[in-house]
Amino acid sequence: MILYLHGFRSSPLSMKSRLMLAAMQQAGRAHEFVCPQLPASPKLAIELALKLCEGWDAATMTVIGSSLGGFYATYLAEQRGCRAVLLNPAVKPPRDLSQYIGVTTLYHSDEVFEFKEEYVHEIPRYTVPHITRPERYFLIAATGDEVLDWREMVAHYPGARQTIIPGSDHGISEFSEYLDQVMAFCDAK
Repeated sequence: MILYLHGFRSSPLSMKSRLMLAAMQQAGRAHEFVCPQLPASPKLAIELALKLCEGWDAATMTVIGSSLGGFYATYLAEQRGCRAVLLNPAVKPPRDLSQYIGVTTLYHSDEVFEFKEEYVHEIPRYTVPHITRPERYFLIAATGDEVLDWREMVAHYPGARQTIIPGSDHGISEFSEYLDQVMAFCDAK
């Protein structure tokens, strides 16, 4: 089973989640892929993610997280003991998200939502200061990420499998080139 958690202002319509779904459909495993629209509240997003994977076997489960979804994926991997693929993950979201307090829209639609100051205060309770069992983690980070610092990502996941993409961008535009590696990591026993 794969639980895909999108980033801040993103959605299940993101390029990476659509590529993952297409790969799972091609493998005849679309029923093993879940990508919900996450609420703006980190507390509610984590609660939803935990509820969706309730009863899943941690040994066969992978959570994939992009940006803020990577922060959530790290928390879930530590809570559930499952694997995690992290795509340009946020490692210091209270600092990074404070500038977005207010009303904004989703990237893939004109849907309006409010990111409240209280949401920033929800984040610290889900912070994982140090990962355990780094072999459960696969980090893909782009040096050209215009939103987050790839060096912070590398430092936060010591000992994890790491692929550092020279250049690229926050969305990892060439994600399709890494899809086979991600799928293989998700299927590892």
